[in-house]
Amino acid sequence: MTLPSIPHVDIESLEHFDRLLAAGATAMAGWRVQSVDLTGRTAELLMLKPTGSVFLGCALEDKAELWIRDGGGLVFPAIPALPFDAYRGRLYDADELYAGIEHGYAATPDAQIYAWSRQHDERGDTSRTLAAALHDHAIADALAELPNGKPWVGVMGGHGVLRGDDNYRAAVLLGRTLARRNQMVVTGGGPGAMEAANLGASLASYDDSGVEAALAELAAVPSFRPSIGAWAAAGLSVRARFPGDGGVSIPTWFYGHEPPNVFAGSIAKYFSNAQREDVLLGRARGGIIYLPGAAGTVQEVFQAVTPNYYGDAATQIPLILVGVDHWTVRLPVWPLLESLATSRPLARSIHLVDTIDDAVALVG
Repeated sequence: MTLPSIPHVDIESLEHFDRLLAAGATAMAGWRVQSVDLTGRTAELLMLKPTGSVFLGCALEDKAELWIRDGGGLVFPAIPALPFDAYRGRLYDADELYAGIEHGYAATPDAQIYAWSRQHDERGDTSRTLAAALHDHAIADALAELPNGKPWVGVMGGHGVLRGDDNYRAAVLLGRTLARRNQMVVTGGGPGAMEAANLGASLASYDDSGVEAALAELAAVPSFRPSIGAWAAAGLSVRARFPGDGGVSIPTWFYGHEPPNVFAGSIAKYFSNAQREDVLLGRARGGIIYLPGAAGTVQEVFQAVTPNYYGDAATQIPLILVGVDHWTVRLPVWPLLESLATSRPLARSIHLVDTIDDAVALVG
């Protein structure tokens, strides 16, 4: 016997809840209510049949919670003493992660969540592990809800590239070019080449003089060391002066010493680096461009190569390494890729180029 499917409705705001009521809702089957304060809607909840509903981290009065539980709904309570919402229904942005930066980086939610994650790692507390997993599930859900009307192109590269460096400028121009081609720039969300690509995407509507002005201002604080606060403040200043959508970034608190850049319009920050890497590479179906980097970038190369290696011609995505000397001499990744690709569909999806213009021509 096949059970009838119930359409799911994700409710992430009180306004959405009220719209459903105004539309005449009488039952909550399939409702997934995430982190909404419903303490002022008890009378309305008591008029709705709760069978098949799920409430994740919502604020409920006791009478409403009992009604939902007794009526066949599920209530997942908020987890106390967390510096984050484990059931959040939306992605982060720079303003949220860096709130309070004027008092120093340690005062920001980003720093406080990282500190919590380090305690979680050290203690091995199951409740803390569960909280992190619930959070990452919520982030994955919010990321999946982003509009998917344009191809996502990944840009990977080293976090150590300094503002003011020629490689930083090249990554900015790469991000701007991709955004102007109506492609969604997605990065690992950190500093260096990742920041530059998100910055470039945010500058898509500006001319060269605007790009030069932004680069000059950022060059005054070339690195997040020794002060994340000064580095982030410089970025926020440039973002306020040159507002724009910098695409998507997917950073992680696993690399908490690498702060998230402020230029991505949507920030999907995870606790689990493994899950973050898988999501990042899986969403970039328009192709992935690898700028010069070190161990992290090399890992991302081969993590993306594996499904291409075992896939057929229809499942291949372009993988473009930029920097012939870097990828053949300094880190000889390219010769290994060529050997792996022999007589396989992979051979048609890997590319080694020396300019960002050549790279851009191969994705999309």
